[in-house]
Amino acid sequence: MLNSPQLKSNPSLLVFLPLFYTVWSDAVLTPSEIATIEGLINSQQWLSKQEQDFLLTQLNPSSPPSANELISWREEIKKGADQTEGKTLVDIGFKLVSLHNKGIVPESVFQAKPALINIEATLGFISHEAAFNFQSGTRDTVTQQQITQHTFDVDALTKILDGKNEAIIHKVKTVIADPEFNYVDPGDINTYREKVLQWCHLLADQGFGAMAYPKEYGGQDDMASYFAIMETLSYHDLSLVIKFGVQFGLWGMSVYFLGTEKHHKKYLKDIGSLELPGCFAMTETHHGSNVKGIETTATYDPSTKTIVINTPHVYARKEYIGNAACHGQMATVFAKLIVDGKDYGVSAVVVPLRDKNGKTLPGITIEDCGRKMGLNGVDNGKIEFRNVVVPLENLLDRYTGITDDGKFTSTISSDNRRFFTMLGTLVGGRIGIPRAGLSASKSGLTIAIKYGDQRKQFGPEAAAEVPILNYRTHQRRLMPLLANAYALHFSLQYLTERFLKRSEKEMQEIEALAAGLKSFTTWNATATLQECRECCGGKGYLSENRIDDLKNDTDVFTTFEGDNTVLMQLVAKSRLTEFKQEFGHMNLFGILNYVADQAKTSITELNPITVRNTDEEHLLDPEFQLHAFKYRERDILTSAAKRLKRHIDSGMDSFDAFNVSQHHLVQVSFAYIERLVLEKFIEQVNNTKNEGCKAILKKLCDLFALSQIDKNKGWYLEQGYMEGVKTKAIRKLVNQLCWEVRQEAVPLVNAFAIPESCLAAPIVVNGK
Repeated sequence: MLNSPQLKSNPSLLVFLPLFYTVWSDAVLTPSEIATIEGLINSQQWLSKQEQDFLLTQLNPSSPPSANELISWREEIKKGADQTEGKTLVDIGFKLVSLHNKGIVPESVFQAKPALINIEATLGFISHEAAFNFQSGTRDTVTQQQITQHTFDVDALTKILDGKNEAIIHKVKTVIADPEFNYVDPGDINTYREKVLQWCHLLADQGFGAMAYPKEYGGQDDMASYFAIMETLSYHDLSLVIKFGVQFGLWGMSVYFLGTEKHHKKYLKDIGSLELPGCFAMTETHHGSNVKGIETTATYDPSTKTIVINTPHVYARKEYIGNAACHGQMATVFAKLIVDGKDYGVSAVVVPLRDKNGKTLPGITIEDCGRKMGLNGVDNGKIEFRNVVVPLENLLDRYTGITDDGKFTSTISSDNRRFFTMLGTLVGGRIGIPRAGLSASKSGLTIAIKYGDQRKQFGPEAAAEVPILNYRTHQRRLMPLLANAYALHFSLQYLTERFLKRSEKEMQEIEALAAGLKSFTTWNATATLQECRECCGGKGYLSENRIDDLKNDTDVFTTFEGDNTVLMQLVAKSRLTEFKQEFGHMNLFGILNYVADQAKTSITELNPITVRNTDEEHLLDPEFQLHAFKYRERDILTSAAKRLKRHIDSGMDSFDAFNVSQHHLVQVSFAYIERLVLEKFIEQVNNTKNEGCKAILKKLCDLFALSQIDKNKGWYLEQGYMEGVKTKAIRKLVNQLCWEVRQEAVPLVNAFAIPESCLAAPIVVNGK
């Protein structure tokens, strides 16, 4: 085109060149584009028929311009772009005409300007964008301007996160950063299992395993440090964490909590030093969550004062028992205690499995569960007992015992209360598992956020690429999850404190809280790690970057220590019990006050002004946020109670009533846990003295709160608690908070202070 005789005789034809180049630059000229430009050319009275025909030949899809022609067109257009202040393709076209026509643009061509501009708009070009593509120099956009900032002291925030456990956390991080703890290839399952056992021995040598046991048995009587150790180890290999937890937590704590002094003296020191590896044998093939229904029997023989452990059939085998397949020498076995022919419910008995040389003892059959989705450094096994005889003293008798004359005895007369008291041993696990899952989430977020801050892709035309963390969709995927991690950190700290300072009358509430937070946190871990994997693209799919191990190893956490959905129903039943008791303890005056409070809520929160209030100060007010969560929690709980009562009053069996209401009950639990998490996050913000840390924690707290409201906006709209204008404003504010948190995201994950050797992800360049 540039060397054509038509152009040499009439340089004004160059006015079309920017337009032609732009439509051809997409590689395909569509029929509608051709028709639009043909109409423009044919309508120009200043063009001769020969010039019109020539221009139309430049639009022939069967004869497109060559690559070299397009390059020469672009170079020519750039000459005009660099010498004009124009913002459109038409402006550049006029400049080209001027450059090739002694600085003159004929009047006839000027008269065509409105038509040319109209065509540019019709073709869908963003004028200033299209023109900018041809101009030299850098392009500065808001997206490009986003960079990592440091507005708070990272070390100070780390101290806030570590709290009272700072010293032990630092010690554990130092130990697991040692070369002895370098990762091994999990592909060789036997080598992997032995390495995990070796790591556990190294940790036991440091006194970490016995930390929670009394000092007279080699421990420090420090349960808080034990939980901190478990959480910190979870930055390393999760098979190590689980094996550590099985040995020193489940096996050791079951002996400690369910046994008495004779058991403590006999076993605890060796358990804490790992001289006596053991198991926690509760789950059966056909009885997982329903512990009360287990079928393994422990029958007392008064003639020999022994207990006979028996597996009645294959589906009553103990299954998925950690430490069983290779290393366990003893197990706390949960079984129905049969005394004088009567079933006294579930009790716990210490049963030997192997001798010191690892040989399985008579009557014991152990089968390896084999390779799993993850946690292949843990030797899970199936155990079958064939009339295995153990002495009476092996009965863990803190709550159940047998007298010298062969009678069952217990300090707790109620079967149900005794059962649930005994299961209190599980609460520690339901604290340790979510804390481990949260650590895995923090590791995944650290890898994904640091990678997103470094990895550049796409960007404005003719400008540098930008970090993928600058893209709004990337921020919406990761920043709320980062806020979740911080929110859950403080709520799990609260749960741990409640457990450590528990009184007997609080245990039901603490058990429900532990069950709910375990479920919420481990579901969040699964979602977080999947998002982190996707946000790292193909790099996240590579095993070397560790997200696959984190995903696979934590996947079982949603059913570990109790299936999450079942646990959430347990939480709902606890909330309904408290709801019933609350009304049961009210007199008429109290009930009237409650009704008045509900009416007050309706007046203050459901008035037309409040439900439509989009003021940012209002939406960022923690009082508004917490009220919204509390309103949802109370309303769902009340409606669930009414629904169950309606079913039961109509004659439906209570079991069926709960069954048909299960989805509703799970929502009761979510509303309760979400409210509690927000409440504890707000408390942490208010209690933080460091102003820089307080400001960023407030921002994360706002993001957590508004993200949850946005997630549940359908419910709020249905209830009339908010109108569409308000939920739209909340969504917009979530976007803005994600934009702001992105700029401090790297320092925020740095505050987790995860050892480089534990992250071990090559995509995080130099740990930055």
